Amino acid sequence: MIVIENVGTSSPLKYRRRWVKRLQWSVLLGLMVLIYGSHAPLITLTKVDGQVPFNSSSCVVMIELAKLLISLVTLVLTGGISALHARPPLVLVAPYAVPAILYALNNNLVVVMQAYMDPSSYQVLSNLKIASTALLYSVCLGKRLRRGQWLALGLLMGAGVCHSYSSLDLRRPDRDEVEQGPRLHITAWGLFLVLVYCCVSGLAAVYTERVLKSQTLPLSLQNLYLYVFGVAINGLSSFSAVASENSFLEGYSGAVWVIIAGQAANGLLMSVVLKHGSGITRLFVISCSMLVNALLSWAILGLQLTPFFLLPVSMIGLAAYLYYR
Repeated sequence: MIVIENVGTSSPLKYRRRWVKRLQWSVLLGLMVLIYGSHAPLITLTKVDGQVPFNSSSCVVMIELAKLLISLVTLVLTGGISALHARPPLVLVAPYAVPAILYALNNNLVVVMQAYMDPSSYQVLSNLKIASTALLYSVCLGKRLRRGQWLALGLLMGAGVCHSYSSLDLRRPDRDEVEQGPRLHITAWGLFLVLVYCCVSGLAAVYTERVLKSQTLPLSLQNLYLYVFGVAINGLSSFSAVASENSFLEGYSGAVWVIIAGQAANGLLMSVVLKHGSGITRLFVISCSMLVNALLSWAILGLQLTPFFLLPVSMIGLAAYLYYR
């Protein structure tokens, strides 16, 4: 009787907490899907005569600075400012420099790659990071994956291969074509950059997840350490890159500031996922954002999607089902 009574009184509260938690995660992941999906089209909108008018390094610095300021404000509002009164041990802070270096490299690669592929090609091929991250996730964090999960990752790799093969830009330079609108395309150099991007992204995600979970510090303080290095490292590369240019913020438009705000929010949301979830969850968010990317590319950029494009999309959907079933 006692057991039945306890279950009856606690079950509604338990289900309510579970529902609230699922709702919170749904909103968080939904925002990440929207931000990831709109990133590449927004960068394309900023192009002038086919070129990105702003310096990518300065944009990354502004993103890191925004995340740093938000983390500091959050730390103050949550009463954790006392942690900054004493100098933290070097052993505690030094690990945050590694992901800052890796993310600095990848943030610049994202902008550079847009010159060698269309937004949807970038979004589809970036799903290859699921395979590289899963391998590092299993090796570095000791997480064992089921056979069905490895099959799902194989499907994701197959989807990337199918899409890259169908959209490789292997046309002869003397061939004349009349295009009525932008089409799916990727150059061989763009494919190489995507592979580098995926490997670095996997290493950065796995290492960051390990650092965040291995320390019991507040997440806002951990973000503060991470983005201090991010601002410093990206600032050095940015100032050297714009030394001969007229202005640090040259070429900035409304779309650029939207990109900065979105990527800053996405970085903070990502830290929540890595701290309380896993890097694999983050990567499947990126896969789902492909739909948002394709819709925005069609509606805003007039991108012409070929029927073959549905094949890798279907494979990615099936892979997500097999991984999480």
